[in-house]
This record gives sequence, structure tokens and C-alpha cells, in this order.
Amino acid sequence: MIPFNTPPYAGPEMEYLRMAAEGNHKISGDGEFTERCSRWIEERTGTARALLTTSCTHALEMAAHLSGIEAGAEVIMPSFTFVSTADCFVLRGAVPVFVDIRPDTMNIDERKIEAAITDRTRAIALVHYAGVACEMDAIMDIARRHRLIVIEDAAQAVMSFYRGRALGTIGAFGCYSFHETKNLSMGEGGALLIQDRNRVEDAEILREKGTNRSKYFRGEIDKYTWMNYGSSYLPSELNAAYLCAQLTVADEIQKSRIDRWEQYRRELLPLAEAGRIELPVIPEGCTNNAHMFYIKTKDLEERQRLIAFLKENGVYAVFHYIPLHSSPAGLRFGRFHGEDEYTTRESERLLRLPMFHQLTEEQVHVICTALKNFYQEK
Repeated sequence: MIPFNTPPYAGPEMEYLRMAAEGNHKISGDGEFTERCSRWIEERTGTARALLTTSCTHALEMAAHLSGIEAGAEVIMPSFTFVSTADCFVLRGAVPVFVDIRPDTMNIDERKIEAAITDRTRAIALVHYAGVACEMDAIMDIARRHRLIVIEDAAQAVMSFYRGRALGTIGAFGCYSFHETKNLSMGEGGALLIQDRNRVEDAEILREKGTNRSKYFRGEIDKYTWMNYGSSYLPSELNAAYLCAQLTVADEIQKSRIDRWEQYRRELLPLAEAGRIELPVIPEGCTNNAHMFYIKTKDLEERQRLIAFLKENGVYAVFHYIPLHSSPAGLRFGRFHGEDEYTTRESERLLRLPMFHQLTEEQVHVICTALKNFYQEK
């Protein structure tokens, strides 16, 4: 079987893990490798501060807390997303208000946001699906006019840009994922990107169990103490060391993924031109970080038959997301504003093809050949 995903492995990881354990004698959080990863993110994105976290989910939880989201507040977001986008606000007693997506990028439809705003709306939580940016100029304009906080769920968008700006740095807070399925990985992990330097100390306290321990380690105070609500959101140095090794070759990893993405598009273009499938759309001003390659089939029934056909031919492909508004928790905690014109329909057509750092040119050709055989038989 050609797997859907294999965790990225670039080569230096084992040496970096050894350095953490044997050289630095530091495997708990906030050591040298954690700081090196944070600096890399700050330098590559221009964010004021990046704090490594145990997951993108925890980065989102921190963003929700730092944004002052309280019980009864409403947060506008797409329904086509992973549960963490909504969970972080539901945990604070807020109501997710789902709006429809655009069928071209699968991102939130910026034209549907303003109609969903009420006097209880406090934030817009957007998702850069497949690493392709939402229409940030329009969304930020809406947020400014209605005094709303923008939180970017940029889990899939590391090293992706919108009109020259790194995704995750345009709203007040950005949240990255370094899960094993992402372009760059630490197994489980993430990062919170903060644009306002005045919020950094609050974020450090929240991340360090409610204490000012970060200031203590920098030598700014002679003892640390409990300051506010907090939890343990910092990852192990072993996780950070693995990620740090990958960051040293991040451009090479990115290039290998883009090469395979372009190969997919090139080999499958005849099927798209014949009207059998649809290919991803990258709008003007947006970059493609090759986080995933997906196609869209005619409908749900065709997608399910295609998944089975590919599996029979040694290819493991998957679909993505049951829309949150139709899930048990979504029905309980949130509501959908307006018409579900595209969210459900497009989610039922989308099929993700294998995409990972070690994927070879030969494997992509095998996958594309299987797809062509399916539609030739059909």
C-alpha cells in the first residue's frame, strides 16, 4: 500500500534528540531547542512572539483565553474544519456560529461573515484550508469595522503566505500545528503566534501553569509565583529537538512536497479538463505550501467507490471532515447561520490523496494512473 501519510523524517532528528538528552541534559520544556524553534518561527514569519505548544489545539485554547472569550459570546467560523477550531471556544462557554464556505478554496466565505454578526459576536476564527489563505483583506476590514478579534487557525499553513504576509501573523493570534501529518512535525505539537507584544507576558503566564516562571528563567525576577489562571502548554524538549532538526532543512522538505504537488496537478489535468474531477484552486496573492493535494469527485457516491477502487489498487486515500454543524456536538453547542449551500456538498466530494515528504515521483505516477483507470472504467 502507498500510505496516506508517513511522518516527515529528514535525517538530523536522532542526533538532535541525543543532543537534548546527553549534551544539554534537558528533556523537559523550554530548553535550548524550544527557544531555537521559537526564534525560527519569529524570523521566518515576522511575528512578535512565537510560543511552542503541545498542540495546535492548545495554541487555539490559549488564543481563546487571551482574546477574553467568555460564556455567551459568539465566534464566527467555518463548519468545514477540525473540531479544535470550535472546541477551544466551547470550553469557554462560547457559541460557534458556522457560516458557509467558498467552493473554490474550501475556506470561509468572507461575503457571509458580516450577516452573521450580532451584538454577542466577539471574534472571527478562520481556517486556512490546505495552507491556502482566506481572503484576509476583506476579513480584517470586517473585523476592524465591528471591533472583532481575528484568530487564524493556520494548522495547515506553516510557510504559506497571503500577499507577502505569513499566514498566522495577520490576525491577533495565529495557531500552527506540528502534528505528524503536517509539513514539519514534532509528533504532537504546535505554536501560538502573538502580534501584540503587550500580550506576550499574559501568554507566558498562561502557558506556564499560571506562573511567571518564564521571567524567572530569563533572570528578570529572583523567584516565581502563581500569577493567574494557567495550564501546562509547553512541549518536551525531545519534541522540540525533533522539530528543530526539521527546521534546519525546512526549505528542502517544502520543495519536495511542492514538486510532488505539481506532479499531481500535471498528471491529473487531463481528467480535470475532461470534466471528470476538479483540482485545487490557488487564488491570486496566495501561495501554496503543498500541505495536501485533493481532488473533487462528482458526488459522495462516486467518492466512496473511488476510495474503494484505490484501496484495491494499493493506494490509501481519505476524505476530510464531517461538517461540524451536522455533528452531535455541533448541533448541541453551535448554530449555522444562513444557507448551507456548499459546506456539506463540497465536503462530500473532496478526496485527499497521499502527500508526505518521502512520497516519490514513481508513487505519485502510480496513484495518478489508478485514478485514470478508475475514470476510464467508469
